[in-house]
Amino acid sequence: MAFTLFIGRLLFASFFILSAYQLYQEFGTDGGPAVKVIEQKLNVFTKLITSKVGIKVPGVDTKHVVATMIVLQGLGGVGFIFGSYLGAILLVLHQLMFTPVLYDFYNYDAEDTEFGLLFSKFTQNMALLGAALFFIGMKHSISLRKSRKIPKAKTS
Repeated sequence: MAFTLFIGRLLFASFFILSAYQLYQEFGTDGGPAVKVIEQKLNVFTKLITSKVGIKVPGVDTKHVVATMIVLQGLGGVGFIFGSYLGAILLVLHQLMFTPVLYDFYNYDAEDTEFGLLFSKFTQNMALLGAALFFIGMKHSISLRKSRKIPKAKTS
């Protein structure tokens, strides 16, 4: 059973680790091609937040955003493989911070081809978020169950 759990965590985390590795390999001195894509999406997202909520989002260097993605995916994925609660938290943070920015289906009409592709990727990432949250919940409930066990006093 423990081996099966390890393989499941390994397969789940491989998505994040391979993505972080690819971003790292392409990073270079200018941040790689991810910077150009994320910069456009981040600008659209910040304009949307500003127009809907009325809060001005501070400017962020996109290279730092990509570096943050690499760190959250890499460390979170490796931690998740070994059953770390912190690793799962890092993956949840990554999903919460970057999924709405990267997969902005809400900026397209339902008839556009981009809408279908982006919505599909968005829902896949929400499923990954749900799996990480499930892992955190199970870890928490197991630790609560262990702390509630009171050893019985032995009588002679």
